[in-house]
Amino acid sequence: MKYSKATNYALHTMMYLTAVAPDKRLGVQQLAEHQRVSPTYLSKILTKLVKAGMIESVSGANGGYKLKPNWEAISFLEIIHAIEGSTSLFDCCQNDNPDCLIQKIMVSAEEKMEQELFNQTIGDLAKKMTVTL
Repeated sequence: MKYSKATNYALHTMMYLTAVAPDKRLGVQQLAEHQRVSPTYLSKILTKLVKAGMIESVSGANGGYKLKPNWEAISFLEIIHAIEGSTSLFDCCQNDNPDCLIQKIMVSAEEKMEQELFNQTIGDLAKKMTVTL
């Protein structure tokens, strides 16, 4: 099981916005330079976060990206779903068998992981941050 690099960049971007400027706009160039990633690539990730309602985007000379109000409540799971989608990690080859024990175990494990990620918010992590991401 592996999340994409896009999820990694999305989580770090959200935390960087939290640490540096929760109420200010930062340009894609600054955000990309911080993570040493292409601004074009990061822009695609930011677009998904905007569509998910987690950040806002303003065009123009004084534009950029900033966290939406109530950003503290955004969970890691919500960020992951914004980037990866919400399909199951496990695709049982016997989907037509409701008694498949393997599928039951995998679904149960995934539900527990998702609950943990849902319980972790960027606001909670922001309180624990002592270093710049």
